[in-house]
Amino acid sequence: MAADQAVRGVRTRLSMAGRSEAARHVLAERSTLQAAQQLVAVLGSMKGAAMKLGQMLSVLDLDLVPESHRELFRQKLAELRDRAPTVDFPEMRGVLETDIGPLGRVFSDFDETPIAAASIGQVYRAKLRDGRWVAVKVQYPGIGAAIDADIRNLEFFAGLWKSLVPSAADSAVLAEIAANLERELDYRCEAGAQRDVAARYRGHPFITVPDIVEAHCGKRVLVTEFVDGHSFDRIRELSRFERDRVGELIYRFYITSLFTDHEFCGDPHPGNILLASDGRLAFVDFGLYNRMRPADTDFERICLRAAGEYRADDLYRYWVGRGIVDRGAKISPQECLEYVWAAAGWHLSDEEITVTPELATAALVLAIDPRADRFHDMHRQLLPPEHLFSRRADLFTFATLGQLEARNNWHRIAREWLYQEPPITDIGRAEALWRAQLRSR
Repeated sequence: MAADQAVRGVRTRLSMAGRSEAARHVLAERSTLQAAQQLVAVLGSMKGAAMKLGQMLSVLDLDLVPESHRELFRQKLAELRDRAPTVDFPEMRGVLETDIGPLGRVFSDFDETPIAAASIGQVYRAKLRDGRWVAVKVQYPGIGAAIDADIRNLEFFAGLWKSLVPSAADSAVLAEIAANLERELDYRCEAGAQRDVAARYRGHPFITVPDIVEAHCGKRVLVTEFVDGHSFDRIRELSRFERDRVGELIYRFYITSLFTDHEFCGDPHPGNILLASDGRLAFVDFGLYNRMRPADTDFERICLRAAGEYRADDLYRYWVGRGIVDRGAKISPQECLEYVWAAAGWHLSDEEITVTPELATAALVLAIDPRADRFHDMHRQLLPPEHLFSRRADLFTFATLGQLEARNNWHRIAREWLYQEPPITDIGRAEALWRAQLRSR
């Protein structure tokens, strides 16, 4: 791909010679579109971790292309979560019938055109013989071998990463990534997680999670209630007020749940969020669902509180005690404080913040990019594996909110889980009332 893009870049520059500014713009846009289309085709056909990478890139604002064409590039990458390259139905049917038997015994109607394509499977709309409409997620043939290759590649590249990002080469971290990838392959694990989350949000005034149809779920087939609603791109077209409201719900679902329920979805991205026809926000895809020990969520909480209260020495002491920072490293308590504010300051700053793609990308790059001059020594420290996916969820929730350009005083919402304070927003108060009514039944 790199060689192909280099050749195309030379051709584009040659074709621009002597052209007007308007013509140059058209040619540059055409070249950008071709590059984006090729990237979508390659990552989409590879599936697995490669396709997931493309989905992640679609919510960032990385300096991959000139700023004038960046939105076009992002829109093409978004196809990896909404209209990714698909596998023909005859191949997928084999997986389906191996898992749950002949389709005619289970479904009275089955649309063979997929409505969505995920990193390890495709989603179809179908009707059960009892009349219920359902979503049917089916794994790609051979995806297990592809994921195994992804895991082997993680181990292979560990030696190369070790000098740049020791955390990425740490055996415990690699084991945590591998375990999550392997668990994502077993739809029975996802079914169990989705069943629990659906029960937790049943009757919620603003959020809905489709329940599973357990009788028809297998290791490679997941059948759930069908959500009739609008995609994230339609949500982006809503008014400022509605986008801010959706943003608060996204925050509460992905972030607040981590600290209140000690469980969270590790894969926040726009393809997993729908605006249901009844006005509630629907969340789908629980393949990367994680549970944390209360002691680990409490550790994250006390570190964030120390940073928010500018207690740099306490934060440094916590991190040294946990083995995150080596006491012999050239890292000061102040640098630890600045690092937390760079990566997670949106939870800590008591002011209204509009999250933009640029802001979210900057936080991600400062947090993990080993090439960044700032926090160079920090990137050489170790992230405990039990915090790997919670930090990923935090950063990509931020990135998803950036696609909405959602605005809020996020700190005031965060104080509910940082300090166990009562909610001050209308959504927070309504949700608290609903939970209190549930407990009183």
